[in-house]
Amino acid sequence: MIRPSLTALAAVLALSSPAMAEKLTPERIFADPSLSGPTAKGVALSPDGKRVTYLKAKPEAANVQDLWAADVKGGEPYRLIDSAALSSGTKELSEAEKARRERARVAATRGIIEYSWDKQGRFILVPLDGDLYLDSVADGKVTRLTETPGDEVDAKVSPKGGYVSYVRDQNLFIKPATGGAETALTTEGKDALSFGTAEFIAQEELDRFTGYWWSPDEARIVYTRVDESGVDIVPRADIGPSGATIVNQRYPRAGRPNAVVELFVRDLASGKVNALDLGANKDIYLARVDWSADGKIVYVQRLSRDQKTLDLIAFDAATGKGRTILTQTDPHYIEVADDFHPLKDGSFLWSSEQDGNRHLYRYAADGKLVAQVTQGDWPVSALEGVDEARKVAIFTASMETPIERRLYEVSYAKPGKPKALTSAGGWWSAKVASNGAFAGSYGDPKTPPQTALYSPDGKRVRWIEENKLVEGHPYWPYASTLPVPEFGSLKAADGETLHYEILKPTNFDPTKKYPAIVSVYGGPHAQRVMKNWHNPSERTYLEAGYVIFKLDNRGSGNRSAKFMRALDRRMGTVEVEDQLQGAKFLAGLPYVDPGKLGVMGWSYGGFMTLMLLTAENTPFKAGAAGAPPTEWSLYDTAYTERYMGKPDENKAGYAYADINTRLDKLKPGSLLLLHGMADDNVILENSTRVIAALQKKAIPFEMALYPGERHSAGSGKSKGLSVLKTHLDFFERKLKGGQ
Repeated sequence: MIRPSLTALAAVLALSSPAMAEKLTPERIFADPSLSGPTAKGVALSPDGKRVTYLKAKPEAANVQDLWAADVKGGEPYRLIDSAALSSGTKELSEAEKARRERARVAATRGIIEYSWDKQGRFILVPLDGDLYLDSVADGKVTRLTETPGDEVDAKVSPKGGYVSYVRDQNLFIKPATGGAETALTTEGKDALSFGTAEFIAQEELDRFTGYWWSPDEARIVYTRVDESGVDIVPRADIGPSGATIVNQRYPRAGRPNAVVELFVRDLASGKVNALDLGANKDIYLARVDWSADGKIVYVQRLSRDQKTLDLIAFDAATGKGRTILTQTDPHYIEVADDFHPLKDGSFLWSSEQDGNRHLYRYAADGKLVAQVTQGDWPVSALEGVDEARKVAIFTASMETPIERRLYEVSYAKPGKPKALTSAGGWWSAKVASNGAFAGSYGDPKTPPQTALYSPDGKRVRWIEENKLVEGHPYWPYASTLPVPEFGSLKAADGETLHYEILKPTNFDPTKKYPAIVSVYGGPHAQRVMKNWHNPSERTYLEAGYVIFKLDNRGSGNRSAKFMRALDRRMGTVEVEDQLQGAKFLAGLPYVDPGKLGVMGWSYGGFMTLMLLTAENTPFKAGAAGAPPTEWSLYDTAYTERYMGKPDENKAGYAYADINTRLDKLKPGSLLLLHGMADDNVILENSTRVIAALQKKAIPFEMALYPGERHSAGSGKSKGLSVLKTHLDFFERKLKGGQ
């Protein structure tokens, strides 16, 4: 997916306001501890409900995480596993693991980046730097399970805690959790063939990061066989600070072949393997796999190559025989979600956008509709959990306004008006247990992320990380002038409401006119304008005297299906129109200098920056484009074809969005182009073709390349500081220096 890492984006973008007690320097942004304070990530409730576990950064190293826990009944949180005690953190990860972390947007994070409980609550599995460790809850003993040259990836504890499973060297293994020899469930994985893995497209564009699934009784495993032999090899120069390596990356570009994914189920007792027939047409996407509550049925979501048809297939786990029980279709495309939830009575909950917004539906075991569970002119963000004892679905949504999000519950047995479980005014996320209790995280423009444990009725039981902005908090020296955005809305050409936010410079004087920067992303299914805590790095722009403006154009997420599909087959059109309308509004504000407008963005935001700089009569004097896709046939299949179709089916759309056809309109010296020199997502060729074209036309521009950095260039401390200061220097000269 065309999306930047949060850390890279934070280094590029901006958000703040008023005046301050201390000046927040770029150097402090990338120093430790994190200015946002101690935040809980990867929160999970233990199966017995007695404790909450989460990942927390070391105060002295914000990019290194440990595993922490807090007892539900009270007491101070405590560190469960110190990553430094198990690993030096200096191990060179395999190319496969580096790529997997890049897909998950945790490339700059070390220490413990993930962990998992068994469903009995006896063990916690911790992958660390390519090896596996098991924490026994009963005695707190940590056992090292593997010590191999290869990396064990996608590790899991089986549901009953009997086994640990993992993928190594493209094959799937299991190992008794209490010790013993490992068993290879597959042995043929090598070269372009792998087992139990999620291929590039599944990870990057479908948010499926695993390729195998345990049955609830751990008697069987479903796993993938992925054959990438038909996928084009795109030689990629991985250019680092001390030389270059050619990586022959299998990269499925738009219109070209994808990996062939097959599915199998293995009975562990007998060793019998059955193929799950996904159909004669192999050119499909394996979107999701789930088990029924009783472990007898495997539910598979099969997405057509054009992404307009999503089938739900129910397979008998014992025989491998299946039938399609439900089909969703859309004339534009279907966005796959994680809202499928099987119930103990055989029915299941699933979401779709069939009524114009994403809502929850309940279906019988045979796929027949029982009831629409939620409805209204607002979309469900995600089904977060189900309390079957009370027959309620628990979900996040933005019912009152798209820029706030709350947690709700609704009966799926007798659907009615949802009940809010959390307060309004900000942005909530939650991890919900089977009894309806939840770990909720909240933030707003004045409140750094706070995480607490809540009872099923929404009452706070205890803090996990209160992270209160008081004396002693890392942000406290700057808190007296905490910038708070102003929110508002505009109308698009078709009447749709577009939400925006504005941040004013530190020590704002309404009688002055300030340069302004539009911070843009603009791509499909993304949302930028939210009442949430903003990354402190954005404040540096306000202290440098800029107004910062953000607008969620048509196509952005958390809105109706119509709003989000406005870009269908025409990227680079309506979203550019909306941003130009936003710029016109911005330029008309009494405190903005209309002759000093800048624009910046990363990834799709880089594409938008180039489109806006080359728009007819552009209002922008300068722009910084980071890692931009500049010709959509160079990008991957699933993302590009979802929104644009194949190149030979939409030649006019692809041609219009080709940046090189617009470069004659670029003002000399107005562009700063940035790109990681090892980018495996938006391949560097996207920028080199623009570089060559600009040089041929003798149009001056500026450039910053980052050796060894992938798509999340700038996510590390030193590179992040460089990215931020490069932007500040560029806009200082272009918007304030008279150039």
